[in-house]
Amino acid sequence: MLRRTPLSAWILLLIVLLAAGNLAAQEKTTDSPEQPEASQEFADAMPNFRDLLKGGGVIGYTIVALMAVMSLAMVSLIVEHVISIRRGALMPAGLAEEVHRCLSENNFQQARQQCKLNPSFTGQVLDAGLSEVKLGYSAVEKSMEDAATEQAARLFRKIEYLNVIGTLAPMLGLMGTVWGMILAFVQFEHKANPQVADLAPGIYKALLTTLMGLAIAVPALASFALFRNRIDGLVAESSLVAEHVFSDFKHKLSGRKRPNKPPTPTSGQSGGIPPVAIEKPRTS
Repeated sequence: MLRRTPLSAWILLLIVLLAAGNLAAQEKTTDSPEQPEASQEFADAMPNFRDLLKGGGVIGYTIVALMAVMSLAMVSLIVEHVISIRRGALMPAGLAEEVHRCLSENNFQQARQQCKLNPSFTGQVLDAGLSEVKLGYSAVEKSMEDAATEQAARLFRKIEYLNVIGTLAPMLGLMGTVWGMILAFVQFEHKANPQVADLAPGIYKALLTTLMGLAIAVPALASFALFRNRIDGLVAESSLVAEHVFSDFKHKLSGRKRPNKPPTPTSGQSGGIPPVAIEKPRTS
């Protein structure tokens, strides 16, 4: 039934709804002429950032300064990771094909030189495998696995600072929350029955620091999760590419090994078992 309704009917219905909404808004503004004045008074009563810092005192200044430093560090780390943790930086184009060509020509020195000219995740893994080619493919595979594990650990330690910032920022916000609540309840020391307006300044200071901490923690933790997943994918792909580079080298080494043939039985032997001498009975 809905699919058969023409598009013009839906457009007409939308126009009617918008017109009704505008009429309702106009009636609401005419019925309450004092609302703009109340909103203006509320805006004038809101303190600015300088007033909040003065009210927070030394602890307020310290928390805001630490959050400013962490926010700058977070932005710098995110920009650096976006540039360094990407496919082109970890897996340079053409490196695997060039090393594979050098391996097919048994030119191991040139292959290692290509890896050193492209210092990257894939280059480090391939160079570790090339350093063990004289010991066989098992040594090459083990060396590449160790190098991949080491390079992946370095990348994970590199993005761990985002996780630290995402953990510390809410703690600083919580510290500001506690400080604001202390300022709010100090009013009970000076007044037996303080009003809500007396408690409000300390409460909004507490909520403001909490908001600042969350504003830093949310993008930091989100970026940490994004870069961690990206590292997992690129590490797995790079390790697979390194194995494909040495696939022909592996087949070449396995083709050199000949299976040992079992010894053929000599004449007079059945199935390789030596004949048993039968002793004749002695006659008296």
